[in-house]
Amino acid sequence: MNREELQEFNSYLKGYIDNPEVRKMADFVAHGKVSVLHHSLNVAMLAYLLNSRLKLKADLEPLLIGALLHDFYLYDWHEARLNSNIFKMHGFTHPKVACDNAIRHFAVDKKTQEVISCHMWPLTLRSLPRHKEAILVCIADKLCAIKETFVR
Repeated sequence: MNREELQEFNSYLKGYIDNPEVRKMADFVAHGKVSVLHHSLNVAMLAYLLNSRLKLKADLEPLLIGALLHDFYLYDWHEARLNSNIFKMHGFTHPKVACDNAIRHFAVDKKTQEVISCHMWPLTLRSLPRHKEAILVCIADKLCAIKETFVR
């Protein structure tokens, strides 16, 4: 990422990264030893780079804010009680929790809500990403999760 891209990237996330609620994401582990905040920043950066390098012309505001807040669930999913109903497990439920938190704390728009609520597709079959911003974050999330889990 060059200096201009980094400035543009940071300009969209500046008001969010310093928010105390968003900073709480640093207290929880996402994958391996990577915090949820660091994971979310990785996803935002990869989504930004994919959009830029592939010249997809996605709307950067919902792309980057949605990427940053896609895992804004604020709990330790490793300690969540196992549930006999698979559809109530973290992988299925956290997109809605994250989206509800994003709406409550930041009043995010509908496209940003889609980015957050659809990022676990295809696991969450009913939450099909319809806009390129949501598709980019969905792809970036999977790639980052694989790297953070297996490459140390």
